[in-house]
Amino acid sequence: MGDYGFRAWTEELEARNLSPNACRSRDSRGRVKAEPDCVVRTAFQRDRDRIIHSKSFRRLKHKTQVFIIPEGDHYRTRLTHTLEVAQIARTMARALRLNEDLTEAIALGHDLGHTPFGHTGEQALAEIHPGGFKHNEQSLRMVEVLEGEHVGLNLTWEVRDGIRKHTGPERPETLEGQVVALADRIAYINHDIDDAIRGGVLTPRQLPRECLEVLGREHRERINTMVTDVIKASSGQPAVLMTDTVRQAVDDLRQFMFDNVYLASEAKREESKARHVVQSLYGYHVENVSILPPEYLRRMHDFGVNQTVCDYIAGMTDRYAVAVFQKIFVPRGFRLFDDP
Repeated sequence: MGDYGFRAWTEELEARNLSPNACRSRDSRGRVKAEPDCVVRTAFQRDRDRIIHSKSFRRLKHKTQVFIIPEGDHYRTRLTHTLEVAQIARTMARALRLNEDLTEAIALGHDLGHTPFGHTGEQALAEIHPGGFKHNEQSLRMVEVLEGEHVGLNLTWEVRDGIRKHTGPERPETLEGQVVALADRIAYINHDIDDAIRGGVLTPRQLPRECLEVLGREHRERINTMVTDVIKASSGQPAVLMTDTVRQAVDDLRQFMFDNVYLASEAKREESKARHVVQSLYGYHVENVSILPPEYLRRMHDFGVNQTVCDYIAGMTDRYAVAVFQKIFVPRGFRLFDDP
């Protein structure tokens, strides 16, 4: 490599091999706080590594995807969902000759700010926290402010843009970010169907036939159809797309899941309890801020009571939220007499 170093060699490979529409590491808009370049890793590789080594990433293994505190080893968690998104996104990015490292970093960080109990927890916080709550915005806050001893991870602009815009009306600025946004939808629709069938919430016969005729009847067939459709529709284009036929089938299947699993099913029977846990914890800590962990108390002056409590609640895993709730609200027994 001579005097170039490994990073510069990788950047040369990107310059030669990536699509003209790809985002190259050396063209990044940079970080809020400038840092010396790493000799080995590109800027986006460093971002990926910082996310993987963060505490919020590790907590994803104990956060709900759809089934609240599921009993069984094979249901998805927020972490396994994140890994599936990263795998699907990298497959599409490679085929489209986009920057896989940027794609992976966005995918691994896109759900870092998700609450305990999945979207139920998100909705519960949104109802009571001033200004509302959105998990994509909290994910951005996690990497900009809360991680890294509360100074943030100092990620590149492109990764932060992809994290914030992976859901919602705004389209990510980079094609890599757009790939992750579609990979997120592809992953959760298909693995939520798989989990719902495993849990007896759905049977394969209930899935809408017109969607299956387009996408496929098996889990792997549907993912393959969606991924290959994105690759074919987006090749050489300045945007990441699906064909109209496949996009309509995906939208219809997603609506079916909302109607039959996400909003009304046996899988959601614990939602009211989860909502009660989140909102009770939020209200109690707002009124009793002194019991917050010391690292949160130190931030109270900068962010105020409500935001600090919101950060604390949003960062909880499902089991930690239940444990804190029990400690605060569930009376503990005590012995009146010694046992004979």
